[in-house]
Amino acid sequence: MIGNKFISFFLLMSSFFFCTGQKIERKIVQPDIITQQIPNDSEDPAIWVNYKYPAESIIFGTDKNIKGAVYAFNLNGNIIPEKTIYNLNEPNNIDIAYNVIISEEFKADILVVTERGRKQIRIFAIPSMQPLDNGGLAVFVGEPDKYNEPMGVAFYNSPVDKSTYIIVSRKNGPVSDYLYQYKLMPDDGALDLKLVRKFGTFSNEQEIEAIAVDSDLGFIYYADESKCIRKYYAEPLKGNMELGCFGEGLFEGDIEGIAIANFKNGAGYIIVSNQKKGTFNIFSRKSNEFIGEINLNTKQTDGCEVVTIPLNNTFKKGLFAAMNNDRNYYFYDLEKLGLFELN
Repeated sequence: MIGNKFISFFLLMSSFFFCTGQKIERKIVQPDIITQQIPNDSEDPAIWVNYKYPAESIIFGTDKNIKGAVYAFNLNGNIIPEKTIYNLNEPNNIDIAYNVIISEEFKADILVVTERGRKQIRIFAIPSMQPLDNGGLAVFVGEPDKYNEPMGVAFYNSPVDKSTYIIVSRKNGPVSDYLYQYKLMPDDGALDLKLVRKFGTFSNEQEIEAIAVDSDLGFIYYADESKCIRKYYAEPLKGNMELGCFGEGLFEGDIEGIAIANFKNGAGYIIVSNQKKGTFNIFSRKSNEFIGEINLNTKQTDGCEVVTIPLNNTFKKGLFAAMNNDRNYYFYDLEKLGLFELN
């Protein structure tokens, strides 16, 4: 039982429902930083933590237009042109991994982005932003045209074999094996993909876009948008059985972006965009139990991301980033979400 901490958490949030259905109205949480607008259509953020100089960390965000880009923002929300990746065709979702083996002599932090318009993913080193993919890596090879457009993407860092994996979803797909999981393979100073499994149930309504991986606990979560948040083992050898389907009935319309706030000893929270309602639902990382709802004043949020370490004087406890449909992204000091009251 969460007990008194559960109640304290609710009092800190913007608006919540207790099990009785009574709504407690609170002030809407406002962002600390609103980024500069991008040209077309914001979609999904990812946060790169500069562990040596945290105040120089970068938030990346996609512009999913056919003449799209991955924009880089500093912690003040200003675009960093020299770190921005241009000339991408419908870049959709992004994720970041650290200390990935590129060769025997070289490791790098990397960013992956799905490039839907070219039916491939792109991989870049951070912070140099040099490509590591020889121009792009095809995914869903051999699938019919309607089933080969990548959308969601997430990394998994395996404690078993120390490999880095990429999980990819698509715009349309079958009712089973909707997601592909690839192992990253060093390839003469670049990276290649090795398909290791196909998995994932689909309700056959809407699509599967948002993916989040809890590498420490070993789980993959993805949003079957009209149904629930589905849960699978991240380690391929553990099998393809579904471990959970939670959140059903708690969302108005599409279930969208997923972010995992990691705390010590497996504690933490899964934060999921309730897009149509304009709020975020919070679930326990350990039990997947519904905790509450928060209004962060965003509109039509697709992607979101979170880190739980201090970055600067604005983001003293961590940073939560969310896409907003006014061609921008909102940044929040993580303490505003009230999550630390439960830990």
